[in-house]
Amino acid sequence: MSMKPIQRVRTITEYHRTRMLPPPEHPLISVIDYSEVSILPEYRDCSWLFDFYFISLKKHIPGKITYGQLNYDFDEGIMFFIAPGQVFRIDRDHDSPSDKSGWLLVVHPDFFWNTPLAKSIRQYEFFDYSINEALFVSAKEEHTMQGIIENIRQEYHANIDKFSQNIIVSQIETLLSYSERFYNRQFLTRKKANHKILDNLEQLLTHYFNTGDLISKGLPTVQYLSENLNVSPKYLSSLLKVLTGMTAQQHIHEKLIDKAKEKLSTTHLSVSEIAYELGFEHPQSFSKLFKAKTRLSPLEFRQTFNKN
Repeated sequence: MSMKPIQRVRTITEYHRTRMLPPPEHPLISVIDYSEVSILPEYRDCSWLFDFYFISLKKHIPGKITYGQLNYDFDEGIMFFIAPGQVFRIDRDHDSPSDKSGWLLVVHPDFFWNTPLAKSIRQYEFFDYSINEALFVSAKEEHTMQGIIENIRQEYHANIDKFSQNIIVSQIETLLSYSERFYNRQFLTRKKANHKILDNLEQLLTHYFNTGDLISKGLPTVQYLSENLNVSPKYLSSLLKVLTGMTAQQHIHEKLIDKAKEKLSTTHLSVSEIAYELGFEHPQSFSKLFKAKTRLSPLEFRQTFNKN
């Protein structure tokens, strides 16, 4: 299968040009009416990489969106969060009639210069897993977001003064905080899809721990699990943290400890042999982790088990 060309867009002005929009009023930030966006024909069959932050809420998008790992069952506003340097692709039927609506907020990182958000924005995990799951918002949530976007639009359309940047940055922080709340709600309400990921994770870990992979490859990494589950590492850990209270790394360790307990209680293998079978090069590392998780050394656990 041939790779689609990647089109890099470095500036807000360049983005406006590729979307057939008039030049932006501010070089580092723009709020765009999605109904006015039309992509130039020469860019319709490519992937994209932006040098700026892209946040959008879209409705009634024509065609099929290739964006995300899961299918959803309701037709409300869809939000996307894309950080600088992420490659993404949205496939749409450009020939279909559309009553599309919504907004786009594009912000160059330079706009955040000398503000706390310059560093803290990447701590919002949905920028890392945005290409794995879009955010679906209700009508009420959409109304909340729309109000914030209007505040941003009005502020930079007015005469820019020394207060403008801090006011706009504060509004963007509010937008991101609400987004974080809504993503958390989505994790909790999309039980069927999320439970499928949990089921697949359990099957993946069980297979890994019951084969020779532990000896040949060592403990599975979060990266390995996320790749096999078709989600990003941060998305997987965020989802698990909300649903189970544990991160992906903690799930790996829980599975490891369960397997270790099984071997300690049902075999006569030495601690060193068990450590080797569980992928540890040094038995001391295994014993240290086991004690941290159970408050007993492997030998103490075996002795306690045998007494019972």
